[in-house]
Amino acid sequence: MNTRSVADILGPWEDPKWDSGLVARIRNSWNVPICKLSNEMLATYLRQQIATEFVLEEATSRLQTGFDDGSEIFDGELLNAVNDTRERGSN
Repeated sequence: MNTRSVADILGPWEDPKWDSGLVARIRNSWNVPICKLSNEMLATYLRQQIATEFVLEEATSRLQTGFDDGSEIFDGELLNAVNDTRERGSN
C-alpha cells in the first residue's frame, strides 16, 4: 500500500497555463495518498503518464484482488490503462 501522494513523489502542484476538467481532477487528487485514489483516478494518472511506477503498482494490486470502487468511467477502464502502460513500458 502506497501512502505517498503524487505530490510526495513529483513535488507540489504547478498550475498549467490552461484549465480543463482533466486538469481540475488531477489537481484535486495531487495530494491524496495513492492508496486512497479512486480506480478512475489511477487510470487517469496512468493514461497521463504521471507517477507511473507508483500508480501502476497500486492499480495492479487492485486488479489482482478484484477491488472495484465503482468509479470507472467504463468497465475495464483501469485494466485498459494498466495494459496500455505496460505496452509503453513503465516510467
